Amino acid sequence: MKPLVPFIFSLTSFLIYVSLLTEIGGAAEEKDGVYIVYMGAAPSTNGSLRDDHAQLMSSLLKRKKDALIHSYKNGFTGFAAHLSADEAHSIAKRQGVVSVFPDPVLELHTTRSWDFLNFQTSVVIDSNPGLNSNSTSHDSDAIIGILDTGIWPESESFNDKAMGPIPSRWNGTCAAAQDFNTSNCNKKIIGARSYDVDERSVIRYHSPRDMVGHGTHVASTAAGSEVQGTSYYGLAAGTAKGGSPGSRIAVYRVCSPFNGCRGSSILAAAFDDAIADGVDVLSLSLGSSSFIKPQITDDPIALGAFHAVQHGITVVCSAGNDGPDPGSVVNAAPWIITVAASTIDRDFESDVILGDNSVIKVVILFFILFLVFQSVGFVISLLLTRTQGGGIHFADIQKSPAYPIIYAKSAKKKEADVNDSRNCHPDSLDQELVKGKIVVCEHVDNFYSVSEKKDEVKKLGGVGAVVIDDESRQLASSYGTFPTSVIRTEDNTKVLSYINSTKNPVATILRTTSPTKYTPAPTIAYFSSRGPSTIPKNILKPDIAAPGVNILAAWIANDTAEAPEGKEPPLYNLISGTSMACPHVSGIAATKGAAIV
Repeated sequence: MKPLVPFIFSLTSFLIYVSLLTEIGGAAEEKDGVYIVYMGAAPSTNGSLRDDHAQLMSSLLKRKKDALIHSYKNGFTGFAAHLSADEAHSIAKRQGVVSVFPDPVLELHTTRSWDFLNFQTSVVIDSNPGLNSNSTSHDSDAIIGILDTGIWPESESFNDKAMGPIPSRWNGTCAAAQDFNTSNCNKKIIGARSYDVDERSVIRYHSPRDMVGHGTHVASTAAGSEVQGTSYYGLAAGTAKGGSPGSRIAVYRVCSPFNGCRGSSILAAAFDDAIADGVDVLSLSLGSSSFIKPQITDDPIALGAFHAVQHGITVVCSAGNDGPDPGSVVNAAPWIITVAASTIDRDFESDVILGDNSVIKVVILFFILFLVFQSVGFVISLLLTRTQGGGIHFADIQKSPAYPIIYAKSAKKKEADVNDSRNCHPDSLDQELVKGKIVVCEHVDNFYSVSEKKDEVKKLGGVGAVVIDDESRQLASSYGTFPTSVIRTEDNTKVLSYINSTKNPVATILRTTSPTKYTPAPTIAYFSSRGPSTIPKNILKPDIAAPGVNILAAWIANDTAEAPEGKEPPLYNLISGTSMACPHVSGIAATKGAAIV
């Protein structure tokens, strides 16, 4: 999958890159710390140093023996080192040095989706899973490099039951480390490396094992094996599989549970290793914040991707989660495939049933909430009004409206601020007025999350919470075993009208369901960063959108924080972000080859 198209792509990118160098500056922030010294292309991938590279490092080490952190010599030339601001400024003037820039902190851009994509296109997206050595499909030997938080190798999504031999061209390694043995690699996970920010770090984590969940989710979305009978505690049930289930996975843990995605030096090292290892596709669900975008010559992802593309590797990155503001897209270098997040045709509903003395006619409404058009505004049963709510809860509660319901403002403590009480802030509600009732909370401010407001109602003896918030309504957040529903501002007028017009208003919150086949879909997620690109300028980005809302994929098995009360940690979890969209495209790139992307 390497020869012609990647070469043309690389040549075109190089010409654009040279032109970009003339319009941008590479000045580093003036402070002491870790700096990346970038010196351009490497002479080869055999690990030999360019003469000027060797001389510059030798000169540095004579003055500061422990200054060097990483040396890059496979895909590109340079090194990371502890430097003073003056040293960085001086080195930047040396012949052969393209740029010198400080180590930034980057961020992670945090089932049904593949069926939905296949339904939307005449092109078959996914190949037969678990390809064996006799398969003629060309994705069986594709290698996807995942730069993320690591991997949970015991997940069933990474079984190699029907995989053929590891490709002979693979040059990588499976590094034994803390909580990770070479036996954790197999014919699916063929490589695993981990990187520390700095040997001087107070807290170090030397392991490819994922302790966050993000990397496991991403890897299984791109290339997970087919696993039947998966769900999130019974919701979104089906068969989990990656976009290229016959592809191999190479893990490069560049983000840790303690130090986050920090920073350029380890990303550059991972790119350098991945190029030498022989991956076909690189998938990065991380990047800078849209508020602090580095110049192209100071961006480790842009530089690493540039040299990866020169070696015939397709690089796919998330666009960022700072939408819907225009110009918020990141990872916008022209040689990167930049992926926005879109919805699929599945929703998660925890509907509110109000007791009503009137018969409501059946009305079908369509509304857009940045994320998705939904059908169904009211579904009427005799003497009942049904308001569509979102979120996930696992409470056992009566289906008929038998619980008193109260507006939080009406349950205000005497001494509390009215705005605090209507938003269900801590210590703002009267326990006697809340006890035994469903409480309707506003979410005008962001001082407290929906979960914190739910917890406040629960603490005071309430039996359920209805929170009014358009944005939270769009994502399938889990609220555990306490009945919770998030509704739109528009629907709140119906709820308050019912409460204010009824002597003894009652309601209930239905248990969560996950209906499918909502139309129209897909639409762009409200959080997905928008173009056009501001650094570099005059480039239309993102390039493509893929499913990134409420995506079910493999998760780490020890995450008790994600477990609802009384339940075991989830083996498959629902999360949203352009991070989830990126591996969909990475899987397609591995399956179909760079030629069609």
